[in-house]
Amino acid sequence: MPDIRKTLSGVGETVYDVLTDEEDARICDDIDEAACRESPLSFLLILASSFLTKLGDALSSPKTTLAWAATAVGAPAFVLGFLVPIRESGSMIPQLFIGSYIRQLAVRKWVWVAGSVVQFLAVTGMGLAVLWLEGAAAGWALLALVTLFSLARGFCSVAAKDVMGKTIPKPRRGRLNGWSASLAGGLALAAGVVLALPWIDPQDRAVLAVLLLAAGALWLLAAAVYAGVPEPAGETGGARTAAEALGQLGLLATDRPFRRFVLTRALLMCSALSAPFYVALAQQNGASTGWLLGSFVVASGLASLVSAPLWGRFADRASRRAMVAAALITSGIGLFTLVAARWLPGLLAAAWFLPLAYF
Repeated sequence: MPDIRKTLSGVGETVYDVLTDEEDARICDDIDEAACRESPLSFLLILASSFLTKLGDALSSPKTTLAWAATAVGAPAFVLGFLVPIRESGSMIPQLFIGSYIRQLAVRKWVWVAGSVVQFLAVTGMGLAVLWLEGAAAGWALLALVTLFSLARGFCSVAAKDVMGKTIPKPRRGRLNGWSASLAGGLALAAGVVLALPWIDPQDRAVLAVLLLAAGALWLLAAAVYAGVPEPAGETGGARTAAEALGQLGLLATDRPFRRFVLTRALLMCSALSAPFYVALAQQNGASTGWLLGSFVVASGLASLVSAPLWGRFADRASRRAMVAAALITSGIGLFTLVAARWLPGLLAAAWFLPLAYF
């Protein structure tokens, strides 16, 4: 074990130097001395685990794979509308209540590990539900498992922020997240190409089940990797309770810019809520469904690769204009797709149109 750790530390230092491209190796003003010495190893292990979970997200996305699976198993139409809201809100809302409890723990990586194991069980269960169930039973099973997945994700999200804050210097955290997203996007792109191959039939429920089972295994592997992060013990006080956080809701009435920001973010949920319906429309109107799921996964992976630098550069210059532009593009594509669905069926049936609109 010491030899393995020494090898990983050496690999971590190499990866750390290449990806961060920093000449100043001592920028650890915000973490302690011991954590600074271990930061290359922490960077490697957190990068690897984050990459694995982001790849799992891409392969089991409620916007693509789960939306496709829900339609393939004959789940009721309302299931499509609930997949994304449950996945997003189920991971965000509980953080208000669990944050103060998690921060009572001196070492929090085990919360992330446990949450990742639960996510493995949930995604594996989705694969088995697609394989064994159909109709309303499959739909309800998928919603229940997405709920379980989202709750576990909330625990991971709180723990991950604290662990990264104790182990990775602040100037390098953004690059860690960016590299993990880009690497996962690249592999998701490759997975989409495989799904688009002529002998792969995504209408076959066994194919969808295998895809979800493979995605679930990535969370289990990520948990094993994350367990090795050398997290030092930290402070156990100072966390805001749920009651204190809810007390801040008064800002919505008194702080006009804050109120506008919250309303804008809420309205922008349309971009996530509409995504599964692009997939459903493609299933209903596509003449060649054999590779459509692959094309959507490719579009998602390609978007992950190109969107971060594009929008990041735009936001650095004018973040408000970036949000306005993104909102106009998203709503414009949705309205144009609606027009196509009602009055331009030939365009909607074109193999390239809906994957391009999704991208």
